[in-house]
Amino acid sequence: MQYYSNGKLLLTGEYVVLDGATSLAVPTKFGQDLVVEPIKEPQLIWGSFTHTGECWFEASFDLPKLRLTSATFNSNKEGSAEFIAETLCDILHEAKELNPDFLNTNHGYIVKTNLTFPQNWGLGSSSTLINNIATWANVNPFTLLWNAFSGSGYDIACAKHNSPILYQLKEKQPFVEEINFNPSFSKELFFVYLNQKQNSREGITLYKKHKEEAKTLIPEIDNLTQEFLNAGTSKDLNKIIIEHEKLISSIIKLKPIKETRFPDYFGEVKSLGAWGGDFILATGNEDTINYFQQKGFNTILSYKEMIL
Repeated sequence: MQYYSNGKLLLTGEYVVLDGATSLAVPTKFGQDLVVEPIKEPQLIWGSFTHTGECWFEASFDLPKLRLTSATFNSNKEGSAEFIAETLCDILHEAKELNPDFLNTNHGYIVKTNLTFPQNWGLGSSSTLINNIATWANVNPFTLLWNAFSGSGYDIACAKHNSPILYQLKEKQPFVEEINFNPSFSKELFFVYLNQKQNSREGITLYKKHKEEAKTLIPEIDNLTQEFLNAGTSKDLNKIIIEHEKLISSIIKLKPIKETRFPDYFGEVKSLGAWGGDFILATGNEDTINYFQQKGFNTILSYKEMIL
């Protein structure tokens, strides 16, 4: 059995998507698969692999109790095998809660996950994992996400859909609309990796301090999302980006990324998802790549290379 989920990028409505703003999100050409092979022994043997095929995490669990018996974590970054194994165990336990038949067996499984993007890109290594496990366990991925963690769920929606979407939370229910978003000026759009993975939980904590103020601006964000969707030229989009950055800046009390890091850039720059890391969206031309490379940012993908 093999399952696959798309990575994600949130183009509009970052943070306020948590409180019901209509946001534009796009699935990426990068994602993660999960391969399940049955074995006779009552064990779950787990291996997680990077985009280059290196095993960065291994764990074994006894079945059907799902008790951790060993874990190995190969990384020079912060974290531990035990913490990652416990997180994985939590997700699997929540899946079992939702479907008691899941992993309730006398035999076992070898499970391998394979990312098709570098872990530090922030395209959804967690959301793709949760959606894959939910599909395997035959449970609702949104419920699994919210029982195990938190978040708006737009990333789960991208994992499941193969086209751009409008995403909105209404009374804690996700509403997803597949849309046709393929800008005629897509050759003028670039995604630039800022050389650091952003912890979205930190950004969300910051946002929650100003949540009530943010709610009053949701209608404006909704309008900007629609305008973003309908932009006919990159010049139109630039105006929308400036306005959107100002609005989010006023909510989370952080200066826009262009102001702090790229004030001399000739196009516009928009933060995506949690401000401060991961990818930004830049409007520009054939000189864009050279500009960002001179600033030390070498991971630059065109719209066509990034978006499904």
